[in-house]
Amino acid sequence: MAHDRAEVQDPAAGRPLALVALSGGADSLALAAALAFEAPKADWRAGAVIVDHGLQQGSAEVAERAAEQARLLGLDPVVIRGVQVDAGAEGPEAAARDARYAALCAIAADTRAATILTAHTRDDQAEQVLLGIARGSGSRSLAGIPPVRGVIRRPFLGISRSDTEAACAAQGLQPWNDPQNQDLQFARVRVRQRIMPLFEAELGPGIAGALARTAEQAREDAEAFDTMVDEQIEEIVEPAEAGIAVSVAALHANPAAIRHRLIRRVAAAEFGSELSREHTMSIAALVTDWRGQGAVFVPGIRVTRSGGRIIFSRQIGSPRA
Repeated sequence: MAHDRAEVQDPAAGRPLALVALSGGADSLALAAALAFEAPKADWRAGAVIVDHGLQQGSAEVAERAAEQARLLGLDPVVIRGVQVDAGAEGPEAAARDARYAALCAIAADTRAATILTAHTRDDQAEQVLLGIARGSGSRSLAGIPPVRGVIRRPFLGISRSDTEAACAAQGLQPWNDPQNQDLQFARVRVRQRIMPLFEAELGPGIAGALARTAEQAREDAEAFDTMVDEQIEEIVEPAEAGIAVSVAALHANPAAIRHRLIRRVAAAEFGSELSREHTMSIAALVTDWRGQGAVFVPGIRVTRSGGRIIFSRQIGSPRA
């Protein structure tokens, strides 16, 4: 059962509220201290939220210790929220992340917070880029961790983990060391403990910074492409009797990067389907390599070419039926 323990001021106090997502680790503890110092100068209220995933023995005590550190820093309100994590098919890391972000957004609404700050660092960004490369999931994944996601802000993406550790030491703050950060069953831990040190040893220092810069450039490119897609999508898509139709001529006139994004956008927006690279290329072949071929089937969608249009329609059940 989810549980809340909170000390919440009247949200009508007039000043905007910023909350730091606090685990008690060095990164988030340094961010909490920075927020406590800077918020009064900007006439903001500053608080903290601690999400207890309940995945480790003693997690409630860890959450309470983090909350006490937040109070000692002068943060108010301080909210602890417990969540249930159901790993399912996603795996524990992804399930915990989803539960955490859902809790953060709910707490922002409950407290009327203007923003929630998370303490992802340049090192986290570098690790995310490497994981994206390993998945082969394209430029959007290479863009890494976004600096802004809804109400979430990440002001530490430009600083290193060693910086946050030094900040805690300088202020006499005692961070909690999460034992899961040493557990090699997690891909991110293997990247942190094995891959990044190997890169630093073989290629020289500065790898984390280089990967973080790659993420910034990939994010800029992805945002530009998304803008181009937004500008075109309404003009080239129209309702069809069986579903959604997209102009072959318009798709063909675009470079591949835009064409593929348009195809993926239609699939996601109209049918809730996330297409793989292979699926996208199969549909694109109906535009660029047309030889009279039949329908292409991708998850939940049947795609055909007819009369100068690509027709997307919902596929229910097996296409063999």
